[in-house]
Amino acid sequence: MKFILGKKQNMIQYFTDEGSAIPATLISAGPIIITAIKEKEKDGYTAVQAGYGEKKENRLSKAVKGHLKDLGNLRNLKEFRLSPEEILAYKKGDKIDASVFSKGDVVEVASTSKSKGFQGVVKRHGFAGGSRTHGQKHSEREPGSIGGGARAGGRVAKGIRMAGRMGGDRITVKNLKIIEVDQTNNQIVVSGAIPGRRGTLVEIRGK
Repeated sequence: MKFILGKKQNMIQYFTDEGSAIPATLISAGPIIITAIKEKEKDGYTAVQAGYGEKKENRLSKAVKGHLKDLGNLRNLKEFRLSPEEILAYKKGDKIDASVFSKGDVVEVASTSKSKGFQGVVKRHGFAGGSRTHGQKHSEREPGSIGGGARAGGRVAKGIRMAGRMGGDRITVKNLKIIEVDQTNNQIVVSGAIPGRRGTLVEIRGK
């Protein structure tokens, strides 16, 4: 499995050789450093841990400094699950850059979506809201009845959609195609949109 960490930069218009303009996302990908190898016998599963980005040394705890000894002050650490055969190709200290991917690869991208804060049911769940007429006032964005009476025994049932915190979720978008790889600047152009704001940490996985 191919993998890399990066940061979302911005969306662009990408023009194909045929002259079509397609929406795409520019990602600053890598380089990443392998910081640990997880083995079945010792850890109970097989994976590699990779580090990306830089951080001030005084912002790292002593435990993390010891873990990253001689590897640099890495900001982000993420694990990628691999098969026992696949982890044999990696060792601690290996560096991986954007060249691991090539044009035409189909990948899945995982990142954190934009946080929206506390939102009402119209924005959060797509409710229609109440009527502005028929004797009602100030009910345009209200949720309406949340239960009671015969429903669920006179109580509010679990899972009723209400107002609350929205966004800030881990979202994975699958079947995106890599349409350009710039090995010199460690940049990857992926078709379509990916979750998150500019600067969001992005995980890219491919076969």
